Amino acid sequence: MTAQQPNRVEQRAYCACPSGCGGTNAASSTPPMHGIVGSAGSVQRAGFCDVSGAKMTADPRPLILHVIHHLVVGGMENGLVNLINHMPQERIRHAIACIEDYSEFRQRITRADTEVFALHRSRLGVWRLRRELFQLCRRLQPQLVHSRNLSGLDALAPAKLAGVSRCVHSEHGWDVGDLDGRRWRPAILRRLHSPLVDRYIAVSKDLEGYLVGRVGIAPARVNQIYNGVDTDLFAPGPDKSGVAIPPEFSQQNIVVIGTVGRIQPVKDQVTLLHAFAELVRSQTNLRACLRLAVIGDGPLLHDLRLLAETLGIAPLAWLPGAIDYIPEVLRRFDVFVLPSLSEGISNTVLEAMASGLPVVATAAGGNLELVEDGYCGRLFPAGDFSTLARLLAGYIANPTLRRAHGASARRRAVEHFSLHTMISNYERVYLDLCGQSGEATSFRGRARRLAGSG
Repeated sequence: MTAQQPNRVEQRAYCACPSGCGGTNAASSTPPMHGIVGSAGSVQRAGFCDVSGAKMTADPRPLILHVIHHLVVGGMENGLVNLINHMPQERIRHAIACIEDYSEFRQRITRADTEVFALHRSRLGVWRLRRELFQLCRRLQPQLVHSRNLSGLDALAPAKLAGVSRCVHSEHGWDVGDLDGRRWRPAILRRLHSPLVDRYIAVSKDLEGYLVGRVGIAPARVNQIYNGVDTDLFAPGPDKSGVAIPPEFSQQNIVVIGTVGRIQPVKDQVTLLHAFAELVRSQTNLRACLRLAVIGDGPLLHDLRLLAETLGIAPLAWLPGAIDYIPEVLRRFDVFVLPSLSEGISNTVLEAMASGLPVVATAAGGNLELVEDGYCGRLFPAGDFSTLARLLAGYIANPTLRRAHGASARRRAVEHFSLHTMISNYERVYLDLCGQSGEATSFRGRARRLAGSG
């Protein structure tokens, strides 16, 4: 991050264009990629480049501005990247506004025409953020703004005031402070912003029920769209990539218990470590053949490594942080565990299922819609490490059961949760709304009243 000058808003723009037309710039008068950042830090409208670097002064494709809290390694973020990369490029353009910031994860975007903007709400404050979102919408002139989760609500009023005629809002999961959606304040905030939303998307039936029953959204305004997984990229089979994993994890007699996810409280990898420790403590012979892999980065990674030391399982565990070869590593796992306290629709569970792994997950949120207990995995109560240890022991002792449940998981992922189906469903929503006529004028009075409610 470059040093911020006094009284100046840093609003970086990034695009994944392979043509070499720019890079990541702080607020300046030079083109960061496809946009120009003015002296006040606001993004000015500019032409878009094709892969050859030629400028296009007009583009008939509708532009979707996605608003997300931050673009870092995570399930929702990965879903957005998949959506952008796989949606037909000839029909829709995309840009991303991060309420906070982005990381190197943005480099996974392969589309040549996708800008990413960092707005830094924690530094600016909410009112200045709204002004920046208003200016960004005025410059980019998107046909549709798609906001996500609670922090995305801040974009709705600025978007309508800037003349954006259509807004979509989607819910993707629960915060650690509101695991079952019972807190009244988040529900009221969502209800207050509902006049500004043309269509809602819920990634699970559980979240659809929350929007309808708790927030009070009419069922006809909600589309339920499951996340999808690339079943060609995530597939069972021997790993031939020679990826860097601990050598003992590749030995013939080793059983690898693994998980992938951001290391944060709601993911509760602590429960998995305690279950693993109980297993090797109660069956000491397992220390020779059992290994644990916890893949992912996050604020609790250091604490999790210390816990592994305290529990005496550090020599049997691998906690490498974030890696970029997840498909290959999943092929080295024997059982996948998702110990989250709550979930929307977990992309990592879908990736594990597509990779032919039995999944042991908490009986929480959207997990119940993915994992059929006794068919392609097992479910356990959140935080119950003793039950988790018992279920893992059953898989360790029965390789035939592991293979059967893994094959069922693969079949379920292919038949019900394909990436193609997800992309088609989102594209249908976008094009349906972008094809409708209408002015934003009727929303502006409501937008002004709601501008201070986030």
